[in-house]
Amino acid sequence: MASHHLNFTKAALLKAPPAAKGRDYYYDEREKGLVMAVTGTGTKTFYLYKRIEGRPERLMLGRFPDMTVEQARKRAVTAKGEIATGANPQKERRAIRDEMTFGDLFSEYLEKYSKVHKRSWQYDEREVNRFLSRWFKRKISSFDRVEIERLHAKIGKENGTTQANRLLERIRSIFNKAIEWGWQGNNPAVGIKKFKEKSRDRFLQPDELPRFFEALANEPNETARDFFMISLLTGARKSNTLAMRWRDINFSTATWRIEETKNGEAQTIHLPAQAIEILTARKLASESPWVFEGSGTSGHLADPKKAWKRILTEAGIEDLRIHDLRRTLGSYQAATGANGYIIGKSLGHKSQQSTAIYARLNLDPVRESVNKATDAMFGYVGASIDE
Repeated sequence: MASHHLNFTKAALLKAPPAAKGRDYYYDEREKGLVMAVTGTGTKTFYLYKRIEGRPERLMLGRFPDMTVEQARKRAVTAKGEIATGANPQKERRAIRDEMTFGDLFSEYLEKYSKVHKRSWQYDEREVNRFLSRWFKRKISSFDRVEIERLHAKIGKENGTTQANRLLERIRSIFNKAIEWGWQGNNPAVGIKKFKEKSRDRFLQPDELPRFFEALANEPNETARDFFMISLLTGARKSNTLAMRWRDINFSTATWRIEETKNGEAQTIHLPAQAIEILTARKLASESPWVFEGSGTSGHLADPKKAWKRILTEAGIEDLRIHDLRRTLGSYQAATGANGYIIGKSLGHKSQQSTAIYARLNLDPVRESVNKATDAMFGYVGASIDE
């Protein structure tokens, strides 16, 4: 066993070799008590060494490099804060070691992690209950990799490879949290390869646009009809458009401010003339804070699948999803000369390479690009009528 003191960086910790005997310990010079232990097989784990209720305790934080140095430091600070207030994180972790059922673990995962950190936590709740409810009474140590692989293959065959991959990610995340919270077992989903997913590039083609607009005009559900049109004209994500609020719309500047998008940042969306016309009409008749009012618990429109199916059937269009309306706007922006940065800005995309450039863009070139794209789409309708 050897011990080392150094300033933790990713590069330095990656160089740490497997322990020759037992475990080697590396102590962070920046965050007191933060330690990385390295086993003979090369497994690297962050711990916090701290006295709790008068006795020295070793609190497991997570595995490196899945947990970054900065994440480990932040978690160590958080744990120290809990200890300072009289809490004992080890008691909670020992409860995990006492062999929870998968159902109990998922409840913990949902309340302590998913609902706190994920905007899409409802999908975790829905999909786990749909596919894994038969596991709820089983001890978490009873699962092995072969069983998870078989389930992944079965879901892939019956429900599609994308569905199977998302479920595998959820299972892996749930067991990772159990380990982070003190369970000493191995994650049975680690090492299982996901199915290759084909990148989807579907959008409304020029010959489909006239049929789509005609079917949309004939849709009896006015709220759903306007929702689909606004989705197409703004390219916004479905969840953001469903939850669109009047207070976020500025009719003077023709903009819509989304306070928090999927990437965790705010976004300002240009509203072309066609969108302003729709929204103005809805505003005059609305008494709700939501643009697309609904009768559900959220107060706004839920996923309008039935209306979408009616529109596609009448238009004779196949294999088109609501999300493809977002891709349609981007495609027609590209067709009318917009570059990738402008399209990314208008759709709220985020990447390390383009973030700096996005920050320097104002809304004017985005506005021009969206206007050109929407005019081009409606131009196909006019061309069809002339023919």
